[in-house]
Amino acid sequence: MLDDTLLDDPAALQRADHDRALLALAGSGARVRTALRLADAAGLDRLRPDGRPRAVLVAGHGSALTAGEMLAALAGTAGLIAPLPPTDAAPVPRPDRATAPAAFTAGLAWQLPGWAGPLDLLVISSADGGERGLVALAEQAYARGCAIVVTAPEDSPLAEAARQVRALPLPFVPSAVEAAEPGGPAGHGAEPDLPAEDPAALWAHLAPLLALTQKLGVTQLAYDALPLTADLLDATAVRCRPDAAAYTNPAKGLAARLAGTVPLLWAEGPVAGAAATRFAAQLADRAGRPALAGLLPQALTAHRGMFTGQLGAGADPDDFFRDRVEEPDPLHLQVLLLRHVPGEAPSGAGPSGAGPSGPEADAGPTEVPADDAGPRSFGAARAHRLAAAHDVRLTEYASHRADPLHALADLVALTDFAAVYLGLAAAQS
Repeated sequence: MLDDTLLDDPAALQRADHDRALLALAGSGARVRTALRLADAAGLDRLRPDGRPRAVLVAGHGSALTAGEMLAALAGTAGLIAPLPPTDAAPVPRPDRATAPAAFTAGLAWQLPGWAGPLDLLVISSADGGERGLVALAEQAYARGCAIVVTAPEDSPLAEAARQVRALPLPFVPSAVEAAEPGGPAGHGAEPDLPAEDPAALWAHLAPLLALTQKLGVTQLAYDALPLTADLLDATAVRCRPDAAAYTNPAKGLAARLAGTVPLLWAEGPVAGAAATRFAAQLADRAGRPALAGLLPQALTAHRGMFTGQLGAGADPDDFFRDRVEEPDPLHLQVLLLRHVPGEAPSGAGPSGAGPSGPEADAGPTEVPADDAGPRSFGAARAHRLAAAHDVRLTEYASHRADPLHALADLVALTDFAAVYLGLAAAQS
């Protein structure tokens, strides 16, 4: 059981945050600005494309692949976006037996689709730049005649390969926070070849990717959408800072609600769906908690059995009068519904983020009351009825920003902080 008082103890949170995840998330806005500036310095602002590519393939792993999925959500039907996950893995020998084992990701392998060719663009993104499979993928794409863009740390093997295959090199912006301590939070140091990922690396992958696709006409963002996204991430960092009390910090409040539950992360629309998928990955990585993500309306049928089983029971089917003092608290479902609803926030909602006037004009996603009289889709209304029928708590957050990128940043920033807070508090309980 999570001790909620730990969330209101900044000193305890700081002691538990061995790899400084909260500081890394607080620097997300700065990384977006730096990535945009360095991308322009690398030649992106001088790029004069002859036309849009037939398809944009985004290769990487972890948050680099998540960035490709988010690009697909933002582009919609305007273009073909194909994230390329790794297809195989091979061992990488250590240069010295005394050194730590090589990262598992160094031996990952990728394969271009058979149809990829001169009409397509391959974007390779890596926070490390040492993956042999990504170097081989760049060479394979060059042989096929694909246009290539590589985001990787300068002087890394992947950055060197980018120059060899005449790719446009874009620098990866690392975190300004010092590297994690060995054997940090519980579970994070147990597998040295599978280290925890920098929680804010997503924005170092996504910012140059969106700047590139905006230049190519694949996405239709406002001219100032990316700089304003950085401002929004800064505002979220202030609102979700460790010394903010739980009743004013939406990320701490969300973490407390998810403690001791099996979360079902439901989303309506592609933008909210990308945020839900990201949240499920962060809960696993930062908090060590399983979660199921799904898009409405199909999530209702896919997860229906969770409600009719033991997790969805509102009452204990066993003897009501037995002594439960020595028993662990039972797990129950918790539905978190994420939505992107451009327009005005509903009356009576919690601290909110509505309005097309810019990211700085509000306080982030709105927690929508269950009895809100505002319009809901049939799928969202059915989700509320399903949860109520089985005594399952449903919490709904909606971003009311007009810009899809700002709505995405709204939801991702909140849930990233919540995942880190949940992991830190659970580690101290």
